[in-house]
Amino acid sequence: MINGVRNTVLSVLNKNNYGYISPSDFNLFALNAQMEIFEEYFNLYNKVINAENSRMSGTDYADMEAPVAEVIELFIKEKFLTQAFPNNNQYYLPSLITTGSEAYMINKITCFDPNTSVRLGEAEKVSHGKIDLLLESPLTSPTSKYPSYVLSENIIKIYPISIDGINSVKCTYFTYPLAPKWTYITLANGEPVFDQSQIDYQDFQLPQEDEYKLVMKILQ
Repeated sequence: MINGVRNTVLSVLNKNNYGYISPSDFNLFALNAQMEIFEEYFNLYNKVINAENSRMSGTDYADMEAPVAEVIELFIKEKFLTQAFPNNNQYYLPSLITTGSEAYMINKITCFDPNTSVRLGEAEKVSHGKIDLLLESPLTSPTSKYPSYVLSENIIKIYPISIDGINSVKCTYFTYPLAPKWTYITLANGEPVFDQSQIDYQDFQLPQEDEYKLVMKILQ
């Protein structure tokens, strides 16, 4: 898809005498365009969910949740988090170093017994102020069946603190789309020609129907 987008962009530029866009500039604009559309899907999904909750959405062919959900689910991943320090309840957030990809948005945190791999429960996100209040009372303190977590920079702290160890905390998250890159070889006359066999080639990670949106945003 990326070559089709670039050809269309060049065609419009040539037709209107707007000049030429280099491969490096195109890749930069393509990255920004893809990210804008990627974020629009999440905003649209929130609007669809709110409309459903308000009983203002349609059904069957008028149901907008399914197609939007299909797109954003392409970016969902599940990874066990790396423990920040031995024998404690702190884990690193998803990153290129720890899980191989960065988190755009955390969907849920699930805790497991490291000895039996039995699922304990889904952790609830709470604020730093609230976790202190919860821990003050045995009635409200998090348990292994009803755990909680707080975010602190690039660290997730799990409560109760008894939940620790390798393969104890799994994060389900949405990752960022990979940066698109139009790769090429240069002919004798200096003209770049598309070559997707290059090792750093990367197509857009969006549905084919978004091609016109990419073209419009790059031209803008």
